[in-house]
Amino acid sequence: MIENKTIAVVVPAYNEESQIGMVIEGMPDYVDRIVIVNDCSKDATSQKIIEYIESGKYPSLNDSIQKQKVVPNRYNEADVFVEQLSDKEDFTNSKEYVSSETKSKIVLIDHIDNGGVGAAIATGYKWCMDHGVDCTAVMAGDGQMDPSELEGICNPVLYDKVDYVKGNRLSHRSAKHLIPTKRYFGNSILSIMTKMASGYWRVSDTQTGYTAISLTALKRIEIGSIYKSYGMPNDMLVKLNLAKCTLKEIEIKPIYRVGEQSKMKITKLIPRVSWLLFRSFFQRIFFRYFLKDFHPLFLLYVLSFILFGTAIPFGIKIFQNMLQKGAVTPNSILMIFIFLIISGFQSLLFAMWMDIQDNDRLQK
Repeated sequence: MIENKTIAVVVPAYNEESQIGMVIEGMPDYVDRIVIVNDCSKDATSQKIIEYIESGKYPSLNDSIQKQKVVPNRYNEADVFVEQLSDKEDFTNSKEYVSSETKSKIVLIDHIDNGGVGAAIATGYKWCMDHGVDCTAVMAGDGQMDPSELEGICNPVLYDKVDYVKGNRLSHRSAKHLIPTKRYFGNSILSIMTKMASGYWRVSDTQTGYTAISLTALKRIEIGSIYKSYGMPNDMLVKLNLAKCTLKEIEIKPIYRVGEQSKMKITKLIPRVSWLLFRSFFQRIFFRYFLKDFHPLFLLYVLSFILFGTAIPFGIKIFQNMLQKGAVTPNSILMIFIFLIISGFQSLLFAMWMDIQDNDRLQK
């Protein structure tokens, strides 16, 4: 605990037999629960974790973390409904390992089927929300995150009432030198797209998984619908923005070459996450600025897309005339095309400016 606030760390693990021990042994003493979600590993990851649980070296020092249930009364029908809705959320089938002899701070949840890193984190989030954990952090099972930086990640949640904290590797001086070139380039592309899709325009390192989230934020998002694969950090930002959650970035060190084996293919990740972000942008604009709370930027975004769409046939006609020898594009077509493009860009820029202004209050 820190300041009487409970701390849990969710550790998604897939084939981390050689690395998971380093993560467990390096976990700070103030962490109340280490929730390891074994995503149907093919190696001995699960057995390795059970050995640590049964060893008795990591006893539970906080018995206050118990599964919480809403007691119905005449005033909390809404709370009961939310609890029932949460219980029905779509999760990968899983089972929790329960030791009959030791009370360990390590919690092992085994996925029956492989769901992906996002699904593993969602399972861990659900456990922490159900047990009323005040601050839930995420650390990878491959040892790529420095446990000495965990307190800095959690502090804004514990002291400043920030809803979500992300580590930022790109602001560290060593980033350009230590992060592999493909990763650095891919991260930059996805970060630019994520800014627009999520509404967190000042977020820098969108792909880092070193995060901390408050119990309040966990209760405000649909955990069961979190993207199940490597696009989870991007999808998470969109969900948090829809819930109007505050965000803060903390500088952390980029860590590589500690024995980890990357399972992420950047060439496959970018197209897949790009499509996710494309859909997420329209979802955010529609739900947040039309259904939930109408804002003029919705009309400006829609107007810009209509103008650009209307300009396409005129652009095609101009291009065809350029390819045909002797063909002359009428001035009227050229003028209409220029007008539509300029007006579209103006509408888009005004919409983005309003979007930035409205969301700036969510970033600390």
